[in-house]
Amino acid sequence: MSDHANATLIRNGRVITAVDDYVADVLLKDGIVHTIGQHLEVGDDVQVVDATGLYVLPGGVDTHVHMENVVGPTMTCDTFASGTKAAAFGGTTTVVDFALQTAEDSPLGAIARAQRSAESQVNIDYGLHVIITRVDEQVLKDVRYAMHHEGVSSFKMFMAYPGVMMADDAAIFRMLRQVGADGGMLALHAENGTVIDLLIKEALAAGHTSPRYHEMTRPAIMEGEATHRGIRLAELAEAPIYFVHVSSNQALKHIVQARAEGIPVFAETCPHYLLFDKSVYNSDDFEIAKYVMTPPLRTNEDQKHLWRALRYDDLQVIATDHCPFCMKEGHLGFQKQKQMGKDDFSMIPNGAPGIETRLVSLFDIGVMKGKFSLNRFVELTATSPAKLFGLFPKKGTIAVGSDADVVLFNPAVTQTIRAQDLHSNVDYTLLEGRTLQGRVEKVFLRGHLIVDGKEWKGREGLGRFVPRGQVNAF
Repeated sequence: MSDHANATLIRNGRVITAVDDYVADVLLKDGIVHTIGQHLEVGDDVQVVDATGLYVLPGGVDTHVHMENVVGPTMTCDTFASGTKAAAFGGTTTVVDFALQTAEDSPLGAIARAQRSAESQVNIDYGLHVIITRVDEQVLKDVRYAMHHEGVSSFKMFMAYPGVMMADDAAIFRMLRQVGADGGMLALHAENGTVIDLLIKEALAAGHTSPRYHEMTRPAIMEGEATHRGIRLAELAEAPIYFVHVSSNQALKHIVQARAEGIPVFAETCPHYLLFDKSVYNSDDFEIAKYVMTPPLRTNEDQKHLWRALRYDDLQVIATDHCPFCMKEGHLGFQKQKQMGKDDFSMIPNGAPGIETRLVSLFDIGVMKGKFSLNRFVELTATSPAKLFGLFPKKGTIAVGSDADVVLFNPAVTQTIRAQDLHSNVDYTLLEGRTLQGRVEKVFLRGHLIVDGKEWKGREGLGRFVPRGQVNAF
């Protein structure tokens, strides 16, 4: 297959970007959006797709996914191949995954290792954040090199998981200074790791082993405390900061205040925090291990604050934190999945799937319920993540010269979500049996038709690594 698809004219669709909403023809040619206009004339060699009644959206950009990510003794069950195929069927054409710096190697080694695995497998375009677990002079040099020569301009650090991922405040501060000076972004997982660790040990010592104690040992106040601390470190470092998976008003209130003070603080939430609340944990049944993600689900009241923040741009992104582990041990051969924690909640791998249902679930609960506009929907799922992580305007919008990553979305039909119809390796979806409004009809990656209804037209290796520049957030 040549790198350039044949030209395609999308006729008479309703083009929605973060700022636009109009009916037009869109010509995809040579991998980019070539022309946008009314009643475009094209030759016989151009494939014409009638998009009457459909939304023409920029391909989704999901800047928080975990494919083949090692978590303690286990690994997420989606490969780069299965995870990016699921993303494509869900209308996402670019993901930013994670390269993990191990005890032995440098950020550069982590990038090379992730790229080696991804290159032959990815069905859509991808970038990488590097998870930094250790900071010294050499690491800071490597980070600088990665930003200028490897197209990796964002890094992630953890204030949680002591002894595994957690970095101390000084290490986070050094990274903020270094990354900020070069126009990149540090993403932070904000929870007070050492206090949470103590609460977990106390719960287990008292004989509390069921999954519900995951939520009880990760209180929102500890997310709030760490978020406040991260903001102050960023303020001192004079660097922007990005908080991943914000779940609670305890965290949000510090973000809102900092933004009001003019501090460059950015944050995402995830669909599961908008779709579910902590009432799902009211059981000792192991089934609720499927809701064991970090941070855990919060209260109805927290949800109201998240919706408000999404409306008023105190939260800029809705990413999935797609981190899939099977509920049934041995599904597709995967071992050490959720069942690892059946006698000890602290051993349940933290994470939930969601990459394939992001767009349709947010359209259903956001746009259809009047929580945000179509433009804001596109901004949250494509444009803002692309801007914040150095992908815009190549990704995240429909404009002349942008990559021809286009989703045709039908707002008029419903679908009932079932795990068996989805394309991830994971054996469940949090949305099992739920009927949602809207459906992805066709997906183009750089002009190639990769999803056509239920039919897969893509191929592994068609996706490319996208080098990213400075953040474009201010």
